[in-house]
Amino acid sequence: MGIIGAGFGGIAAAIKLRQRTSATFTIFEQSGDVGGTWYDNRYPGCEVDIPSHAYSFSFHHHDWTRTHARQPELLAYANEVVDTYGLRPHIRLGTRVTEVLWDENELHHEVRTADGESHVFDVVISALGLLSVPNDPDWPGLEDFAGPAFHTSRWREDVDLRDKRVAVVGTGSTAAQIVPGIADAVRSLVVFQREPGWVEPKQERAFTARERWVYRHVPGAQRLHRAVLFGRSLARVKAYDATSRMQDTMRSRCLDYIRRTVHDPATREAVTPDYPWGCKRPVLASTFYEALNLPHVDLVPHPVTSATGTGLVDARGVHHDVDVLVLSTGFQPTRFLAGLDVRGIDKRSIHDAWKERASAFLGVTVAGFPNFFVLYGPNTNGGFSIIAQLERQAEVAARAVRRLELGTDYVDTDERAQRRYVAWIDDQIARKASAMESGCRNYYHSPGGANVTQWPGSHLKYLVVTRLLDRWGIRSFAVPR
Repeated sequence: MGIIGAGFGGIAAAIKLRQRTSATFTIFEQSGDVGGTWYDNRYPGCEVDIPSHAYSFSFHHHDWTRTHARQPELLAYANEVVDTYGLRPHIRLGTRVTEVLWDENELHHEVRTADGESHVFDVVISALGLLSVPNDPDWPGLEDFAGPAFHTSRWREDVDLRDKRVAVVGTGSTAAQIVPGIADAVRSLVVFQREPGWVEPKQERAFTARERWVYRHVPGAQRLHRAVLFGRSLARVKAYDATSRMQDTMRSRCLDYIRRTVHDPATREAVTPDYPWGCKRPVLASTFYEALNLPHVDLVPHPVTSATGTGLVDARGVHHDVDVLVLSTGFQPTRFLAGLDVRGIDKRSIHDAWKERASAFLGVTVAGFPNFFVLYGPNTNGGFSIIAQLERQAEVAARAVRRLELGTDYVDTDERAQRRYVAWIDDQIARKASAMESGCRNYYHSPGGANVTQWPGSHLKYLVVTRLLDRWGIRSFAVPR
């Protein structure tokens, strides 16, 4: 088996294969170490939005120090899991996979890497992640800017921000961590906001020594807390229905948070969205609004339109002098498998199959691409904890591999099942997650307008769907001999 990516998705795939099959595997990772997004993202304030006891593997508990883990602890957790389950000898670091080619005669994949190597695998699992391709702006004049300019996922640790005039472009989840993370160090900070997001206090804190003792030593304590967290998430999911009472509740909570926290009336107005809660990804941040109250921090509620050698120009034509540009401009999540050429039956490219819209059965398999599985694929983002979602997807792949071990020549997705599944997803979004379609700027939609990233429901719903439907849509095939 070939696994592409050694983030949490690739780690989950390897462990599920080891637990449920006798398959051997190689994990290819283009970065210098494991951890995926938590290896790449090292900006000040980098921290998970989901509680640590939920943003972790169900099969490997950890002595978490905080309710919401910070980047160094998450990266350490990834390494801990890799070493505990003996995965490190199977990982090829610094190796970027460029092509996955299905051989219809030999019923296997050829995997090619950027350094010219070629490998043969019966099954390939892609675990490249959703938020891995930076969305770099194309402002006129950006190349003329004289100071350091970098995307948040490519943080320049060699750039000293002390006593500098810094611009942060964006006010999403990453910016909401960076702004308070650097505010005390810089001379001045200007924050550019294209469109406000709904912000909720995360209420993060360090676990007490007593809490940590209980979670370490009391049997089932951490598992029970995890179950409680997932249970609470069920009510939150209902708020994505723009007509629901829970939608009103979430909006009221956020509006009250703005009133209590943001001092300046003009800033309060600027950070208040005019669309339903959940249209954009909600931002959980306990210190972002407080940072906007600082006298040397300015919010510019206008998009950037161009750059100069000395700063940025906003949509009003106002020039802002800055020394350092921090681009919190997000990623390109609708470009699934960007940079990877996957060829299936008749050498068809998966990007040709996704020309109109990216889609996959259960978000994992694509008709015409045998023995190929995608983790964090189309319409799988959400469900409270993406780690739990990845576990379910890895289990889908492992169950299919088990069928291959029992004598099936290859597995492929029924095209009609995939179409019916995608139609059901679209209907669920329209009926139960209508806030996502309410007209704001979000990262969910393909150029054709389809929501191709989001899962419209709870993790429990995804668990049930993946366990009930995988054999209906993922078919076994035998080759006549």
